Amino acid sequence: MWNEPYLESCCRSALHRLTLVGPQGRPPELKDQPCLLRLQGMGLAEQRADGHFAITAPGRARHASEILKRPA
Repeated sequence: MWNEPYLESCCRSALHRLTLVGPQGRPPELKDQPCLLRLQGMGLAEQRADGHFAITAPGRARHASEILKRPA
């Protein structure tokens, strides 16, 4: 049964970009900031003290299951 909130395609893309950027993080001034804030509200991303967004452990798990299609 599906029990996770739906991610719009733009937010799935933002989540994927968080994995690609690695520890550097995504700056907040980019066009995907609304999605990054949405992901933060879902616990899938966090905004660090330097303002950049980074993926969280739940975000990595969601990325693996939803974007990479790996079994849980």
